[in-house]
Amino acid sequence: MSATQRPIDRWFASYSGDHRSATNQWIHVACVPAILWSVIALLWCVPSPGTWFRAGFWAGIAMFGAWMFYYRASRKLGVGMLVAFVALGWLTRWLHDSLGTTNLLWLAIAVFVVAWIGQFVGHKIEGRKPSFLTDLTYLLIGPAWVLAKLYRKLGWSY
Repeated sequence: MSATQRPIDRWFASYSGDHRSATNQWIHVACVPAILWSVIALLWCVPSPGTWFRAGFWAGIAMFGAWMFYYRASRKLGVGMLVAFVALGWLTRWLHDSLGTTNLLWLAIAVFVVAWIGQFVGHKIEGRKPSFLTDLTYLLIGPAWVLAKLYRKLGWSY
């Protein structure tokens, strides 16, 4: 690795080392966004304090914090993750308004469990342990890694 390499490139290189199998990569492309949405939806269901805040307050705080991490790592990835967070926030709000808190909670739990099972199946196929078991930061790197794959497919830099 070059000394001028950005930290996000080092994170991606390490993460990619644990995700070499094409099958595991495809599983991650499906499951990582599902897990990201399910975490947003789970946080959406946490009651908001007082009367000044609406449902989704905690999800918004978490999305903002994660967005700051992505934006500092790469402005282009930060913009992409902002778009993703806005879309996931709108989807979650719509589902919350349509289904109610309890049904959204159960849906989020189901998606979370199924997507994590998918992740572990992918790593079983890969023969490598999940990256986050060595450093929890990889839980944030996964969504950016999936977005960076999309950027490369579109011929965009990150």
